[in-house]
Amino acid sequence: MNTITTTNFEFPGQKSVYRGKVREVYNINDEILVMIATDRLSAFDVVLPKGIPYKGQILNQIATKFMHLTKDIVPNWLLATPDPNVAIGHLCEPFKVEMVIRGYLSGHAAREYALGKRTICGVTMAEGLKENDKFPMPIITPTTKADNGSHDEDISREAILANKIVSEEDYLVLEEYTRALYQRGTEIAAERGLILVDTKYEFGKTKDGTIVLIDEIHTPDSSRYFYADGYQHKQNAGEEQKQLSKEFVRRWLIENNFQGKEGQQIPNMTDEYIETVSERYIELYENILGEKFIKADIANINERIKKNVEHYLNQ
Repeated sequence: MNTITTTNFEFPGQKSVYRGKVREVYNINDEILVMIATDRLSAFDVVLPKGIPYKGQILNQIATKFMHLTKDIVPNWLLATPDPNVAIGHLCEPFKVEMVIRGYLSGHAAREYALGKRTICGVTMAEGLKENDKFPMPIITPTTKADNGSHDEDISREAILANKIVSEEDYLVLEEYTRALYQRGTEIAAERGLILVDTKYEFGKTKDGTIVLIDEIHTPDSSRYFYADGYQHKQNAGEEQKQLSKEFVRRWLIENNFQGKEGQQIPNMTDEYIETVSERYIELYENILGEKFIKADIANINERIKKNVEHYLNQ
């Protein structure tokens, strides 16, 4: 099936292009950014060799929906979505940290806990927790924002301030916004019969100095969801939670001896496996947003994106 894994556009007024793990960002006249969500799949900070049909559309449309659902509590960068895979917004200077917030002992935090560690990013975790137990209060565990190909690293609030990565004044705003967004996301998830387990947010500053939410929000790539129904029963019985996130890809990679470490080989992704991943992403979309996913025309994705973006820019 057709996927978009790389782009090479020349838009009117284009100044530069930044290629992240999944998104490609075009700077237009140092005023606005055109962000294209590709179908690339990243896990353990490694971009996997094959694209996933409709993944970029899914991520872009979920992020767009949640930008609209949270703009009353946190300002964001978004101006328009002229194409299913494209978001256009204000040019921002990104903060060099990702704000991760965790309501439950899952994923990376659970793996650290299993190694006997009781602090993560300078935050203490209580003794006696089981994987996927709820924390008494959500904890913020930031990471550094790695360049493409590098690993994000855990970092404490104290280290961020001591190294002047973010000023204290700005960091307090990032923390406040992170907690507000997670609370809103938790409430929306509950309406869909889901639990927002953990998630990450990225922020930037506009030219006038306003701190805004950028990039993605509450997507299955940036967030982990559990089904609320049966959660407590599974915890009591020591069973694995049924979850909605990219974790199923990470688990598959771990089972095939890959965690992004030096010398490890990415396992072969068959067409059948790629199709199952695409189907899972569609399931995630429909559960997270509570609406049917409508597949965009992917006969010629690059041509479609070029036409839609140029139409918007020429207005």
